[in-house]
Parts: sequence; structure tokens; C-alpha cells
Amino acid sequence: MTEHCGFVAVVGAPNAGKSTLVNALVGQKVAIVTPKAQTTRTRLMGIAIEGEAQILLIDTPGIFAPKRRLDRAMVAAAWGGTQDADLVALVVDAKAGITRGVAEMVDRLEERREPLTLVLNKVDLVRKEVLLTLAADLSARAAFEEIFMISATTGDGVAELKSALAKRVPEGPWHFPADQVSDATDRMLAAEVTREQLYHQLHAELPYESAIETEKFEERSDGSAAIHQQIRVARASQKAIVLGKGGTRIRAIGEAARAELSQLLGRKVHLFLHVKVDPQWEEDRSLYREIGLDWVE
Repeated sequence: MTEHCGFVAVVGAPNAGKSTLVNALVGQKVAIVTPKAQTTRTRLMGIAIEGEAQILLIDTPGIFAPKRRLDRAMVAAAWGGTQDADLVALVVDAKAGITRGVAEMVDRLEERREPLTLVLNKVDLVRKEVLLTLAADLSARAAFEEIFMISATTGDGVAELKSALAKRVPEGPWHFPADQVSDATDRMLAAEVTREQLYHQLHAELPYESAIETEKFEERSDGSAAIHQQIRVARASQKAIVLGKGGTRIRAIGEAARAELSQLLGRKVHLFLHVKVDPQWEEDRSLYREIGLDWVE
């Protein structure tokens, strides 16, 4: 059998379900998922296998109107993820429909050379006639070569999409070992897992003025890992929220993140968290490198 391997850029508006879809296609969790929009901050690759095909899924940040440096860096990462892709999959929240952001994105994608696939997600929440109208309206705006209607959460339609992507990626040797599911380093994965818990446990209490920096990742002689992380927030009031009364909140965040990291890394993890108030963290070039973003003026 001939091997196939290619890059598929997964793009869309914030909260369209891109990371949930990438996880579903890979068959296990490689990208963090929260109900908050703009959870994904950097390009992250999920590696899916279908028969003789290795599908390299580039999970990109949601594309939106940037207002600050971090926003601009995230949007640049999203569009950068489409560079040199063999295929671009546009994920649209079928319930939200054609928002202004989606319309602008489709117009921009129509100008590009990469073959386009339309993925209407969250179809379990929308009536069939609405879906058909949405598909027709989007098809009139851009030359989508294929259209799929799926629910990344329930898995409906995901197998059909995966099979189609496998047929579309070009012939060529696999880029990664068969058992590798992501290009994320353990250091990056650790920061993402803690950030996910921060969002899950604080909900709307903490805005996006926060970042996780993995300061040290130490291999211990007993095979375990000691991970030291700094949670950077913009204001003292936010630090108090993260810590919680008597430190209860940060302990809960740490315990949940430690348990998930131990499972993902397949070994015992010692996780040490502390919170730092840094009103200018968004202007720290080294932090952008740490979280995998390019500095954007």
C-alpha cells in the first residue's frame, strides 16, 4: 500500500468547534477545549491516521477582529496555519450561521489557492432545512470542493469527514511515527492543560488577561516530572480570584491539571503553581515564544 501524508488547516471563527473536531479526528485529546471563545492561542498540530494516510491537522486560533497585540498574534497564527497547507477546512458553527466574521473569512479564503472543504459543525442543534440553506448560501460565496455536516461533540459525521480527508492528502511518506498524536512538546502541553483548568474552574470570573508560563520542566530520577508554572495575570484582583479563599482555588486547579497531565504523559507529575501580577505581560516577547506565538507589531 502507498503511504499518503498531508497538512489540513482547520480554520474558523472562535467557538466554531475546531479543537473539538481535531480531537475527534485524532481519536484522543490533543487540544484544550472550553466553552469560552478564543481558547486556542497558537497553531497546534493533531496527527490522525486513516488507513495508509497520515493527516496532519493544524488546529488554529479562531479568526476574529483583533484589538490588542495578543489578538493580532493569534489571528496571524491562524492565517499562518493555512500557509503551505494541502487543504483548508473551514469549520462553521451551523447554529450561529453566517456571521460578519464568517463572511469575511470566506471572502478571504476564496482568494487563496488551497482546495477548500466546508465543515458545518453542531448540526445536532439545527433543523435540516436550515442546514441546507446555510450550505447553499456558503457555496455561493466560495468554491468548496466538498461539504460535510457533522457534530464534533457527538461524533456524527466525523468518520466520513476523516475518510474524505485521507483521500485528499497527497501521496508521500509519513512525517511522524504512527504512535505520535501531536507536535506539542511536553512543556507546551503542560501549560495548555493548566490554562484549560483555569478557564474551566473560573468560568467568567477571569478574563483573557492571563497566561501560563512553564518555568521549569525537570525529569526526576524516579521517572516522574516536576513542573513549575507561573500564572500571569494583569491585576491584583485577578490574583485573588485565582488563589481563592485560603488558596483553595489554585489548589483545585493544580490537582485537576496534575491528574490530567499524569494521564497524558503516562507518569507521575509534581506540579507547582504560583501567581504573578504583571500588567505588561502581553508586551513580554519571551512569553510569546513560550506559548508558540510570533511577535506582531
